[in-house]
Amino acid sequence: MKSKDHLAQIAATLAEIANSLNALTPAADKPIPVLGEANAYHWDGDAAVLTAVPSVSRVPLAMLKGIDSVQDILLRNTEQFARGHGANNALLWGARGMGKSSLVKAIHGDIIGRQGFERLVLIEIAREDLDTLPALMRAIGKEDARFIVFCDDLSFDTGETSYKSLKTILDGGLEGRPDNVLFYATSNRRHLMPRDMIENERSTAINPGEAVEEKVSLSDRFGLWLGFHNCDQPTFLLMVRAYADHFGLQIEDETLRARAIEWAATRGARSGRVAVQLVRTLAGEMGRPA
Repeated sequence: MKSKDHLAQIAATLAEIANSLNALTPAADKPIPVLGEANAYHWDGDAAVLTAVPSVSRVPLAMLKGIDSVQDILLRNTEQFARGHGANNALLWGARGMGKSSLVKAIHGDIIGRQGFERLVLIEIAREDLDTLPALMRAIGKEDARFIVFCDDLSFDTGETSYKSLKTILDGGLEGRPDNVLFYATSNRRHLMPRDMIENERSTAINPGEAVEEKVSLSDRFGLWLGFHNCDQPTFLLMVRAYADHFGLQIEDETLRARAIEWAATRGARSGRVAVQLVRTLAGEMGRPA
């Protein structure tokens, strides 16, 4: 009897040791959980895990106004990718609040709601986690799905080096980007770095051209550059009406027009973000959710 108790005690001690060793294993070496049923995930670079996002915050694709040309290009590119055909990484750059990130999420939602495509998964990665991109790519490269890795508000400041990980993934390196992965990013900067940083690199480098080229060439590795620009008043009014209709607000065109013009003037800008902020205010005044 004592022998059995002794063996049980040894087994329990060995189990504790195994658990302790597992806890000491570096996060990057731990396997990522198999994908669940969700169509969207957030990548936690520190823990090296994918966290499911059950409900993505997005608007219907038809609700986005004033960006028809770039919408058509990105939708066609994403459809090609979701069918297993050739497609390009995409950089959506330009004015704030004009629907860059909304477009990416809306297109993903539109495609997963239709038939005839392979499983399309959206993975959001924070700019601070770009150093862990190679680990993420290795984890999802063998999954039976197609992935859009999405980084919102991508840019690099002086002294940052994480752009090198992204540069390797987009084009080059021994591993490169898996065939089942695309990278979409939004940025307010076309070249992903501020002008003063470019000038500083140029003025202090032994070979100015090559020093700047290493960083500026990052944007060249995106096959699609889609520009978003500030909208004019008619387009802004169209956005406001689209949001008002989406949320079921019963309001006359002239009244809505007057409120929209006044709202844009007080905000000093016209954009999709400003439009939806107005509509939410109107919904609150009318006792409606938005």
